[in-house]
Amino acid sequence: MKEHIDSGNLPQHIAVIMDGNGRWAKRQGAARVFGHRNAIKAVREVTEGCAELGVKYLTLYAFSTENWNRPKFEVDALMTLLVHTIRGEIKTLMDNNVRLGTIGDTNSLPADCRRELAEAIRETSQNTGLTLLLALSYSGRWDILQATRQLAADVRDGKITPEQIDETLFDQQLATGGIPDPELMIRTSGEMRISNFMLWQLAYAELYMPDVLWPDFRKAHLHEAIVNYQQRERRFGKTSEQLVK
Repeated sequence: MKEHIDSGNLPQHIAVIMDGNGRWAKRQGAARVFGHRNAIKAVREVTEGCAELGVKYLTLYAFSTENWNRPKFEVDALMTLLVHTIRGEIKTLMDNNVRLGTIGDTNSLPADCRRELAEAIRETSQNTGLTLLLALSYSGRWDILQATRQLAADVRDGKITPEQIDETLFDQQLATGGIPDPELMIRTSGEMRISNFMLWQLAYAELYMPDVLWPDFRKAHLHEAIVNYQQRERRFGKTSEQLVK
């Protein structure tokens, strides 16, 4: 499938909702955490796959604000797993020239998670290839609210007037300020929802929702998603005829 990819028409930014870990574990007769543990290979594959193709940004929805409502033992296990994973994947990131970043309310993460994240971000900061963004304690509504609060504070402080607030200014206050919106959003496991993920940024994204569960996702699935994306006509509200002109 990789040979069918048009390298001149790659999405600059791919966003992924990594869904299906719990169901995958259930099929193996194991606890949900087992699924999360086995999802690491999928993370590695999709990161390497994007880096090899020349995709500029990859955002992985790793932990939503709603995930804090899960059973405490699962949240604790996820956080421990996150720390170990980041520590263990720095070499892979360096080998693939990947720069790590985060979006979300990372202040709500445990101190050891924040420490490992800060260290990995610092170590990979000079890399010039793919930027891998981990969405942690993130939700689209949180993102829009924090942007709104910042703009309201700027109006209150006399830095801007309400009339100056436009899409560009709003965009700059989002967690992804300065990063292009995703052109392709992949959600694994066949679920047809965006689950409070990048609500503003996904306005014109192409959605691709394969049945494969996240722990089974490999480079071949990524290639399929990109080929599918390249076969679509991106109109942004225009007609097909207008695009031809």
